[in-house]
Amino acid sequence: QEFPSPEEKPQFPGASAEFADRLEFIQPNVISGIPVYRVMDRQGHIVSPAEDPQLPKELVLKLYRTMTLLNTMDRILYESQRQGRISFYMTNYGEEGTHVGSAAALDDTDLVFGQYREAGVLMYRGYPLDLFMAQCYGNTSDPGKGRQMPVHYGCRDRHFVTISSPLATQIPQGAPPILMVPPNSSACVSTPTLNPPLPAAVGAAYAIKRADANRAVICYFGEGAASEGDAHAGFNFAATLECPIVFFCRNNGYAISTPTSEQYRGDGIAARGPGYGLMSIRVDGNDVFAVYNATKEARRRAVAENQPFLIEAMTYRGNPVILGRGSPRSQGRGSPGFWGEGSLGSQGRGSPGFLGEGSLILGRGSLGSQGRGSLGFWGEGIPGSQGMGSLGFRGEGSPGSRGGKGASAAPQVMEAFEEAERKPKPNPQFLFSDVYREMPPHLRRQRAALERHLQHYGEHYPLEHFEK
Repeated sequence: QEFPSPEEKPQFPGASAEFADRLEFIQPNVISGIPVYRVMDRQGHIVSPAEDPQLPKELVLKLYRTMTLLNTMDRILYESQRQGRISFYMTNYGEEGTHVGSAAALDDTDLVFGQYREAGVLMYRGYPLDLFMAQCYGNTSDPGKGRQMPVHYGCRDRHFVTISSPLATQIPQGAPPILMVPPNSSACVSTPTLNPPLPAAVGAAYAIKRADANRAVICYFGEGAASEGDAHAGFNFAATLECPIVFFCRNNGYAISTPTSEQYRGDGIAARGPGYGLMSIRVDGNDVFAVYNATKEARRRAVAENQPFLIEAMTYRGNPVILGRGSPRSQGRGSPGFWGEGSLGSQGRGSPGFLGEGSLILGRGSLGSQGRGSLGFWGEGIPGSQGMGSLGFRGEGSPGSRGGKGASAAPQVMEAFEEAERKPKPNPQFLFSDVYREMPPHLRRQRAALERHLQHYGEHYPLEHFEK
């Protein structure tokens, strides 16, 4: 638009815009939706050879084995929770590709803020099965000494910040000062003055930027968490402070039990990015190569350009979001039935095995033939994620076939499971100790009250299961 003089051009500091002479509201339905980037079609075939990441065979096999191991661990811990062996669990069915595809694209020192459905990222980084099991069982091998809920993993050595229960707090809580410590340092920083009170993941990214550390932060969350006000604060902080962070949203269609149709009216989560000044993309979350490509490029540019990126991975949750709240709920058209009940044969690339009626655990971990819910019916523990066909012919021994490497995951998971069950719980005194450098008075009072209570009523508690 031509203006007769510079004074006629809009000078408003709050937006980049031109004048309009006609009254017109922008209708949300006239703006075309953001496309879904993919590398493979629904059968796992490469659509455009130019987009094939050409990953080495060893890396492809690692992607496959991590997905298989995670899927198998989920099945066994799912059954453990339903049988009362652990109090709580969250499966990752259908979203394994988002975990390993993004994890493979990161540097090992990049800092990870998870929500509660990113166990595969930590598993890809080498976190051992026995510690996964120890955390869920809260036994003496649990680094958190049983004080956290199950699935709330964390590991400083692998740059994975401990998971927090409330939604979206990983985006906007106060950044811990320890994040200023270089990744190869063993120092422990306790002063609270090193970091400004910024959102946690964004604050960490800002600290990394200030330190010029050549690292990035990736922050995972679901589309339900994106409806929290904390998410909006984090997006805005990241954009205005130009932080090297990748926001990774898993849009699986449901926030606990609320479908996206009742959450928002706009075009998903990626469409919000431009409004905050975030570089944004939408990918097929069941396409592990698309996830890898998008995360790799976002991470590269976030570090090189000091700017935030938003990735929305469209996927499907193959099981209830929370186990411990009663029976699985029907999810309508997007249900496991619509996606072929999780069967590898009927889907080709859909969400991995929804358990059906069978049991993976008989007595203390028998893996016999169990009907519809058995490993045999569900492809021997092999996720049905898109790309399994492609991963299969690239690896040795066609791991995607029945009887291949997928079946070997079950025994090692069962071994870690049985070992976790045998170990005692931590001494109840750990409820109060090993948190603060000096125990506060209110905790000392609570500890004394618990000791008195157990002296009088200890016979009513299974104290024999706890370490003396």
